[in-house]
Amino acid sequence: MISRALKFSTATVGLAATLLAGCAVNPVTGQKELSLMSPGQELALGEQQYPINQQQQGGQYVIDPALQDYVNRVGQKLAKVSDQPQLPYEFVVLNNSVPNAWALPGGKIAVNRGLLVLLEDEAELAAVLGHEIVHAAARHSAAAMSQQQVLGAGLAVLGAATKETAYGDLVTLGGQLGGTAYIARYGRSNELESDQYGMKYMAAAGYDPQGAVRLQRKFVELSKGKQAGGLEALFASHPPSQSRVNANIEHAKQLPKGGASNRAAYQKAIAQLKRDADAYKSYDDAMAAINDKQYDRALNLVRQAQKQQPKEASFYALEGDLLAHQKQYQSAHTAYDRAVQKNPSLFSHWLKRGMVAAQLKDYTAAERDLNRSLRYLETPHAHYYLGQVYENQGNVKNAYSHYQTAASAGGDIGSKAQARMQAITNKG
Repeated sequence: MISRALKFSTATVGLAATLLAGCAVNPVTGQKELSLMSPGQELALGEQQYPINQQQQGGQYVIDPALQDYVNRVGQKLAKVSDQPQLPYEFVVLNNSVPNAWALPGGKIAVNRGLLVLLEDEAELAAVLGHEIVHAAARHSAAAMSQQQVLGAGLAVLGAATKETAYGDLVTLGGQLGGTAYIARYGRSNELESDQYGMKYMAAAGYDPQGAVRLQRKFVELSKGKQAGGLEALFASHPPSQSRVNANIEHAKQLPKGGASNRAAYQKAIAQLKRDADAYKSYDDAMAAINDKQYDRALNLVRQAQKQQPKEASFYALEGDLLAHQKQYQSAHTAYDRAVQKNPSLFSHWLKRGMVAAQLKDYTAAERDLNRSLRYLETPHAHYYLGQVYENQGNVKNAYSHYQTAASAGGDIGSKAQARMQAITNKG
């Protein structure tokens, strides 16, 4: 029998070998660091997770395509002067009120519209994007994803976080579908490193590095004020502190003075967001009313939001959630239909319309919509309700297959799928 000491020694040697094999040079700092993924794996992971994360966090902001172009231009300008200019950088604006920005491996970067409205000029936007570029270029994102074990989570991530599955609980489901996406939590050294080199990229791209100082001061003030409650995601992934403000002040002293702020250009770029501020406030207030179970008030608020900005698909989707909660399925279907028409690129619009179509026993339409939702995002809900559709149509083989996929996600939806599988087995 091998002794416990020898077992420990063998395990230690194996771990040491793994760690040595995983050492790589940080492309930004030049220092040797532990890396659990090869550059090729990082690129593949970023490509795979980028559309998934976008879908889970509201999808791309589509009301004003010019804003997408503007943010991408600023991001690409910074990327060209980064320490990893060869990465396939992408920059998108997400239709999400939560002030946040994030980066995935390989330079896949997103910023929420909720953060853009807090910024004053292009230099502050460059500070945000430059910071995220460093997270990608210095491989912080890859390390964070490895440590948080999100690899291969896929279907299970969404399933485990979602508790309600009945048609009448679509209002609950609606708030949960987008709330389970990956959010990196970086250590203090990663944040300081991203601030420092992000400011270097700002200056090299012709921006005033003082924009980064102003940005961090703003975050510190917001963390103290009444608005802090809505900024948990931002502060969880990018914790503000006076020490970061002080560090940025020192970094700015080492960089060329001046540089562009481009306030007028930035304000022009976010003008549509500002015009729609009241509409999004009505929507956010409706979501808060739902949390307080004030469903009639929520319905009135979301209909008010529709009048304020009739092009926003999410306003109609939330109306559908509330009508489905009241078991007004035909009216809910009409609301979801409008959401699909206004933004056909978001999985949840197809998923919810398919679920309601199944409730209305329009199984052909339900099958079409549920399958369409799977093109954008794999969810246990789509598989579970496809199982119901096929079971009601007498196609037991297909039903069982979809229930089996849903069951693999675990959680309440997984348990319901397992129960249907057992029922089919018992009948057989």
